[in-house]
Amino acid sequence: MKAKDQPRFSIDALRDLAGDKTFARGEAYHRDGQVQILIVEPGRVLAQVAGTEDYRTELTGRGSVIGGDCSCVAFRDWGICKHMVAVALATNALGPDAEAEGAGVLNRIRDDLKRKAVDQLVGMIVELAERDPVLLRRLDMAAAAADADDGTLRKRLRKAIDAATQTRGYVEYGEVQDWASNLNASLDVIDDLASGSRSDLALELAEYAIDRIERAIANVDDSDGYCSELLARARDIHLAAAESAQPDPVQLARKLFAREVDGDYGTFAGAAELYADVLGEPGLAEYNRLAVKAWEKLPRRGGGVRRQEDEFSAQYERLKAILDFFAERAGDVDTRIALRARDLSSAWRYLELARFCQSQGRFDEALRRAEEGLWVFEDGQPDERLVSFTVEMLLKAGRKTDAEALLWRAFDKAPGLKLYKQLRELGGKAALDRIIGILETRSTGRERSGWYSIADLLVTILIEENMFDSAWAVARKQKISFGARVALADASKAGYPREALEVYAERVNQFVNTGGNHAYAEAAKLIAQMAALQSTAQQAAYVAALKARHKQKRNFMKLLG
Repeated sequence: MKAKDQPRFSIDALRDLAGDKTFARGEAYHRDGQVQILIVEPGRVLAQVAGTEDYRTELTGRGSVIGGDCSCVAFRDWGICKHMVAVALATNALGPDAEAEGAGVLNRIRDDLKRKAVDQLVGMIVELAERDPVLLRRLDMAAAAADADDGTLRKRLRKAIDAATQTRGYVEYGEVQDWASNLNASLDVIDDLASGSRSDLALELAEYAIDRIERAIANVDDSDGYCSELLARARDIHLAAAESAQPDPVQLARKLFAREVDGDYGTFAGAAELYADVLGEPGLAEYNRLAVKAWEKLPRRGGGVRRQEDEFSAQYERLKAILDFFAERAGDVDTRIALRARDLSSAWRYLELARFCQSQGRFDEALRRAEEGLWVFEDGQPDERLVSFTVEMLLKAGRKTDAEALLWRAFDKAPGLKLYKQLRELGGKAALDRIIGILETRSTGRERSGWYSIADLLVTILIEENMFDSAWAVARKQKISFGARVALADASKAGYPREALEVYAERVNQFVNTGGNHAYAEAAKLIAQMAALQSTAQQAAYVAALKARHKQKRNFMKLLG
């Protein structure tokens, strides 16, 4: 089949994405003629689907790559929905030439409108504006932008922004799209002003809109990121207006710096780079001066004292990012290293610094900083990431003995799977025997190492080594987690069917006692796997016992047959 003759959307991919039930419901919607295709374009298909209410459905992609959006609750909760399936099938039914032929209601409407006189179009739009408050607001502000003087327009747009950003308590999830649409109407007008003779007014109003949006965010359910999109759009309008208005670069630098450092939502993060062309060298110099001055006021962090989140935390990160931009721009690696060395209050900070030194080809300094971090924090729990990095650097430096010694110190303090693997790779069988000896000695108590109990870690390592006799011996003698027992059963069921069956029977009981169709289905799946580990008679007896014990659970009984 030629590419142009293939359906727009792959039926197999659609079925896989939606699932059989959702696909069948979408098929029914399509079959019953509930889809109205609005427009077919190269990148998307827009449609309206009639259901309990009318849903706006958009599909993107083609072939097996299918995405999009739907206004229904099912899409919000589960992803691809029956309405999207119906739209895909309706699009396929239009044939391969639908896009070229301009299929869809909106294209027919567009063609019809082109044939109408201006007065007719004006009458239609005014009539629609009488019924649609959002359209009325858009048209009113556009008219004001065309006719009003700067003072009047400023007042009207500020008032419109105030009205659009009001939350009246809290904007719930279902209301956010309309709330954002109202605000976008105001941004549309400011956007139109940004590149013209009123760009200085657009600059001022964009800042005002950003302030109002940021003030409203706490009272908006922004699960879908509408507020973030609005802030990004307002910032882009601000940038476009600045490029057109060319304000005083030093004054602009001061404004942008204050917003970047003190802002709560990162709206102006990276402003020095973003506005570099507008700021020019005078503005960038002022930006850098302000950042250096603020940076010098911050206390140095380090000395092994545990880092506390304080009033300076956000400023550290923002100022470091600003100064790093200028240092990178100047090719000053030493300054970039010094910036990262200002806060060495955790092992992670040392690791960040060491990795940066490595990325700049400063391998000796990377190793020195990593070893320094391990020494500073040697009394606490070793950071596995810093340990692993230091080991890697030691090995590259030809210091294998030091690398092994470091790993053993770390393993003795906080045994872990990654440390075991590194020691095993370096020390072979002798290292494995020593590791097992350490863990066997310490597994008799209730000692833990991170997420693991020592006994769980020992069993996990024995599984890795296929030492199943030893692993089951530990499982019988020590108290290990049920998850570790399941992992052991899964890994060794071929050679230890009796032990595995005991674990699986316990797992089945957990599923059944949890209840619910999903848990029942998982239990039935596990029961089917157990048949391979015992005779037909034993399996039949086990299933019969389950039926007798759980006969009141009808959905579970159906799955057992």
